[in-house]
Amino acid sequence: MTSSVVTRFAPSPTGYLHIGGARTALFNWLYARRMGGKMLLRIEDTDRERSTQGAVDAIIEGLDWLGLTADEPPISQFARVARHREVAEDLVAAGKAYLCYASQQELEEMRELAKAEKRPPRYDGRWRDRDPSEAPEGVKPVIRIRAPLDGTTLVADKVQGDVRFPNKDLDDFVLLRSDGTPTYMHAVVVDDHDMGVTHIIRGDDHLTNAGRQTLIYQAMGWDVPVMAHIPLIHGADGAKLSKRHGALGVEAYREMGYLPSALLNYLARLGWSHGDDEIMSIEEMIDWFDIVDINKGAARFDFAKLDAIDGHWLRASNDGDLVETLMRERDVLPNGAILKSQDDETVRRMLTAAMSGLKERAKTLVELTESCAYLFAARPLPIEPKAEEILASGGREIIKGLLQPLEAVADWRVETIEDAVRQYAEANGLKLGKAAQPLRAALTGKTTSPGVFDVLAVLGRDETLARLRDQAN
Repeated sequence: MTSSVVTRFAPSPTGYLHIGGARTALFNWLYARRMGGKMLLRIEDTDRERSTQGAVDAIIEGLDWLGLTADEPPISQFARVARHREVAEDLVAAGKAYLCYASQQELEEMRELAKAEKRPPRYDGRWRDRDPSEAPEGVKPVIRIRAPLDGTTLVADKVQGDVRFPNKDLDDFVLLRSDGTPTYMHAVVVDDHDMGVTHIIRGDDHLTNAGRQTLIYQAMGWDVPVMAHIPLIHGADGAKLSKRHGALGVEAYREMGYLPSALLNYLARLGWSHGDDEIMSIEEMIDWFDIVDINKGAARFDFAKLDAIDGHWLRASNDGDLVETLMRERDVLPNGAILKSQDDETVRRMLTAAMSGLKERAKTLVELTESCAYLFAARPLPIEPKAEEILASGGREIIKGLLQPLEAVADWRVETIEDAVRQYAEANGLKLGKAAQPLRAALTGKTTSPGVFDVLAVLGRDETLARLRDQAN
């Protein structure tokens, strides 16, 4: 076995990259980075009826968006069928596996008998020691492993601890089907060995497979990789994760406007922790991550926590970087058309000017895009009901009164604008906020926005005065 750590992420391309798979990929990627090794990607596409190229593309695109790109080109499991068959035949030649000619009817009878005797269905080993010359005509055999009849098989798991499987329960399972295709159990072992995988980090729904797979490693005389079976993700109510909890594809989280840095931060905290640290960069995760620190219990998915973490990463982002992120993601975001209403240069300029105020109130890119809609809205602005109440109850009179002092401002900056509004408020016995509220309503159509003087400065003199005149008339 190579001394360098090699992990792998091995999804089935029967759908999107779901959130649990993304966390598994993250843990594999982090451990490989922490140990100076590499993470490989294997597409387990042997189920030809359900596997699609679209799903393969979605998985790779999802990993790339998260920044979890594999260190080598992906490997197709289906493309390696000849190698899987070769290993199964080698095991037969070595006496570690055998040809089984039991018919489907015989197997069904075994199942019925086990059911009647209230025991788990097991293959009864009837071809284990029979000579293939006794084979019935016209029956294509399967290849079964010659499993130990007594004793236990140990899986020394880094998360679950030592797990022992009674060998009598593992039975002589099938390695190669009668049509020459490998079973999942067999293909995984051959692929992991040939890819040089040293550490298998995967969901604990695979723990029962680990015992059988260990038997194949031992039969071939191969080193058994280090195994770490991580608990599954549950919903906030403790039930198995479903779509209502957040069991969605990574692309859905992208469309909801989450940042990759925030999603990775949140996923890392689902089942693994570093003290009380809630916020952590990818560099910190690499420095701190170890599979032995993964919790045994199921983690609970909580959208409120994800929103809080995403809000943190939005506020911590460089304004220029955030502008470019919005421009890049606008084709994905459901309200991204807002950022296409003017030419790109104008959109970038206005976003850059407004970003420091905009990002303070948003938790996702969708909210951020919505909050900047006023910058690009066509006149006359649509006015929300609460904003209309402010304008209708004396606000329009204040707007009319403010027009003249604002028209007199030649040097259009936050300081000069604020000074003009402040002087108007004092001259008319108003608190500054009483003048600022109708300004915000008239300029944004809403009751919340970044600082109102920042709004005036970003919109510019001509657009500001035009919007105010719309409401003054």
